Amino acid sequence: MRHFLTLNDFSKNEILEMINLARKIKKEAKAREFKPYLKDQKLAMIFEKSSTRTRVSFDVGMHELGGYALFLSKNDIQIGRGEPIRDTARVISRMCDMAMLRVDRHETLEEFAKFSSVPVINGLSDKFHPVQLMADYLTMLEFSAGEKVAYVGDGNNMTHSWLMLASKLGLELRVATPKGYEADAEILKMANENAKISGAKIFITNDIKEAVDGADVVTTDTWVSMGQEAEKEKRLKDFAGYCVDENLMSLAKKDAIFLHCLPAYRGYEVSEAVFERHADEIFSEAENRLHAQKGVMVWLDERRR
Repeated sequence: MRHFLTLNDFSKNEILEMINLARKIKKEAKAREFKPYLKDQKLAMIFEKSSTRTRVSFDVGMHELGGYALFLSKNDIQIGRGEPIRDTARVISRMCDMAMLRVDRHETLEEFAKFSSVPVINGLSDKFHPVQLMADYLTMLEFSAGEKVAYVGDGNNMTHSWLMLASKLGLELRVATPKGYEADAEILKMANENAKISGAKIFITNDIKEAVDGADVVTTDTWVSMGQEAEKEKRLKDFAGYCVDENLMSLAKKDAIFLHCLPAYRGYEVSEAVFERHADEIFSEAENRLHAQKGVMVWLDERRR
C-alpha cells in the first residue's frame, strides 16, 4: 500500500503513470464515459484549512469514479483536539477506503499515515502541495509547454513541490524569492540529490528577471498564505517588485504559459493583465485538479490489491 504525501516518495515512472492515468480518465470524462474505478469506495476528506478547489475536486472526482466523499472539518472531528491523531487515523481506516487531509502541519499528515491502514493523500500541508503539482504538470502537457519553469514568489509549499516535481522528472526549474523567503534548505538538498539522477537543473536566485528569462512556464503563488495574515503588512513590503506583470512575462518565451494555483490576488503577485491574458491556462489548471487527483486515487487503489 502506498500513500501520497510528497512527490519525493515516487519515481519518475510512477509520477508519469499517474499523469497518464489522469489523462485517460479525463478523456473518458469529456466523452461522458464515467467508469466506476472506485465503485462504492468511501473517501474521508479532512480539512483543517478550508479550500474551494480541494473540496470540490475531490468530492466531484470521487463521485465520478463511482464512490462517495465524506467532508469532515476540524469542527466535526477530534483530530489533534482531545483525541490523538493516531486514533483518528485508525478509526477512519475502519470506516473509509481512502483519506485526504488538508492540514496546517505536515507532521499531522505523517502521523496519520503512519497509523492508517488505507491510502492517505496530502491535499495540502505547510511543506508540500503535491496534488496541485500533478495538476500543473498535466496542464503543461496539454498546452505543449516546454520544460523550463520559472517560479517567482514565496519559498513555500508550492516552491517545495515544484522542487520535487522538477527534480524527479528532469525539468529545469528557476526559483526567485526575496531574501529571507527562500525554500527550506533540507528540501532543496533533496531536490539537488534527485537532480543528480534525473538530470534536472535547479537554480535559486533573488533576481526575478534571471529566473524568468527564456522560461516556457512562469508560475507564482499568493504572498500571504492562509494563517499568515498577521505578517501581511511586512510580506507585502518584502515582496514588492515580485509581481508577475507584462514586463516580466516579456522576458519569457513568446509562447510561455502562466500558471497560478489560486486564489490569485491581482495587483500583488500577478497583474490583472497577465492573469486575464492567461486565464484559459489558469482555469484549465484549476480544472485539472479534478482529473489529476482521480489519477492519483485510482493509481493508489490499484497498488493495494
